[in-house]
Amino acid sequence: MTTSRRNFLKTAAIGAATAPLAAPAIASSTIKWRMQTYAGPALAAHVIDPAIKMFNQIAGDRMQIELFYADQLVPTGELFRALQRGTIDAVQSDDDSMASPTDVTVFGGYFPFASRYSLDVPVLFNQYGLNEIWDEEYSKVGVKHISAGSWDPCHFATKDPINSLADLKGKRVFTFPTAGRFLSQFGVVPVTLPWEDIEVAVQTGELDGIAWSGITEDYTVGWADVTNYFLTNNISGAWAGSFFANMGRWNELPEDLQTLFRVCCDQSHYYRQWWYWGGEASLRVDGTKMKLTSIPDAEWAQVEEAAVKFWDEIAAESETKAKVVEIIKKYNADMQKAGRPYRYS
Repeated sequence: MTTSRRNFLKTAAIGAATAPLAAPAIASSTIKWRMQTYAGPALAAHVIDPAIKMFNQIAGDRMQIELFYADQLVPTGELFRALQRGTIDAVQSDDDSMASPTDVTVFGGYFPFASRYSLDVPVLFNQYGLNEIWDEEYSKVGVKHISAGSWDPCHFATKDPINSLADLKGKRVFTFPTAGRFLSQFGVVPVTLPWEDIEVAVQTGELDGIAWSGITEDYTVGWADVTNYFLTNNISGAWAGSFFANMGRWNELPEDLQTLFRVCCDQSHYYRQWWYWGGEASLRVDGTKMKLTSIPDAEWAQVEEAAVKFWDEIAAESETKAKVVEIIKKYNADMQKAGRPYRYS
């Protein structure tokens, strides 16, 4: 993790391994990838470190992945371009944060109210057809979309209490591009800053709050130390993020290493399912750093209604976006018809 930017740009020298004297010498080399995650070190310890450690352990001298954290090699907003060029071999991020030039980018991160629970995301991708759409869109731009999964819900962590929609007006909030676009109609002022600067920005008053995560991340990355309140209403039940690779580098991998990488991605998805689900509940009940506040359901319904209108605005922008919105609408309608425990209201 201490690799310098200069060393990062150099080509590593790979030596030839010498076989035992009884056998002819066989030249072997280890496939080396550089991967950057959207997450800082504290968060990465949960959302990516275990999976990459597992991959490296199993792959051994056949392949090793060097992992870099948020903004270490390139700013998060430049991740796609770096991946496309091959400067970075793989990325863990949402489409929105890394500014992918695709028609599905707007749906990455927190697309307002597309999901209610974390399991909604993998079902949308694996059973309702989003995987195929993402694969097609990223193939057009030379990037392999490997696997999508869910993270935590999107809540507000703020210095001042939020008890009504009026309390959101004028609040300078760090959030995702699409979430910020949606929330601006309620007076929220979206602010974009490097991930590592957020804590200090709240302390200095540059930010009034954060709408980037659930309470688990607030505690894990230190934001609970600089904010006082946690709003229980959320604008999305789960962040949608993915693993991506440079298409050329991906195609160079033997099939078994591709399969191993996919399996480790799935392990990462599984880990986050229980870590976030349990963490969100535990910290609401036992957490001592943030006081819980809520906006009444009748008032919050205005935000949910606005989300449906927002979906239609997005759908009008392109045929692909319209197709994704249609899937999201059908999925949510199906969950509503299925009733409890899929939807309670």
